[in-house]
Amino acid sequence: LQESYELHLLVREKHTRWRIDSIRKDVQIHEVDLSETEKLNSVVKEIKPDWIFHLAAYGAYSQQTNIHRMIQTNITGTVNLVEACLKTGFESFVNTGSSSEYGFKSYAPSERDLLEPNSSYAVTKASATLYCRFMSLSHQMHFATLRLYSVYGPFEEPTRLIPTLITYGLQGKLPTLVNANIARDFVYIQDVNDAYLLAANSKEIGAIYNIGTGRQTLMDEVVTTVRRKMNVTAEPSWGTMQDRSWDTAVWVADNKNVQASLNWAPRYDFEQGFEETRNWFLERPEMIQFYQRYQQIHS
Repeated sequence: LQESYELHLLVREKHTRWRIDSIRKDVQIHEVDLSETEKLNSVVKEIKPDWIFHLAAYGAYSQQTNIHRMIQTNITGTVNLVEACLKTGFESFVNTGSSSEYGFKSYAPSERDLLEPNSSYAVTKASATLYCRFMSLSHQMHFATLRLYSVYGPFEEPTRLIPTLITYGLQGKLPTLVNANIARDFVYIQDVNDAYLLAANSKEIGAIYNIGTGRQTLMDEVVTTVRRKMNVTAEPSWGTMQDRSWDTAVWVADNKNVQASLNWAPRYDFEQGFEETRNWFLERPEMIQFYQRYQQIHS
């Protein structure tokens, strides 16, 4: 929008509106489910997009457990969107993958490493990545998949860790917490946005890129940063929240490929990204209230 591109959004019926309410008048919105093949084909034919950013997913949150919906959204939905876009032609199709496709590794896996998905969701995301790569190679069209690590920042889902820590921190509190030694590679949203644009501008065929900082952060380090940056005196209560099935002490990106291929590198370390996120909340009291209400309803 800032660069005056014509932007179309494909959204589901009864989609979540709050993230896009402020730009609705500046974009063209099309209500279509990726499982509705005929309608999807018609919408894509009408738009004739040059760049496609495929962000639809189901199963990334712990409460999203319906395997049939994962397959319908992550695999069938991807196939349907790819086929619709191939009919009209395009410059770039950027698919959204997941670091969970690698499964549990004791090191930072590269894009060439064996995939060992550690959940049904991860299996469906790996399937979509492999399909996009296959279609890119077979059609010699530009597809890229970004395997995202732990993205955070403004507009993140309210029940996620970082916004929860901030809303609690504003009250001088800390929420329930998992094991202190659980690790994540936290990558700030602006760095991720940069990667999407670089991937769209690239002309590589069948590309897959790990998008993470290359440095993992333990939960203990996260909470220490929160307490220092928000003057929280409350002591953490480790282990008061049950670990998730995908929690691990090693989760970090090998981002050498994307650095070499796209000249991408993260500009924000965790402390800087956290400050940016905290400041975004402080500048928007209405969002603090919205997040707190949302967390209360869904807790």
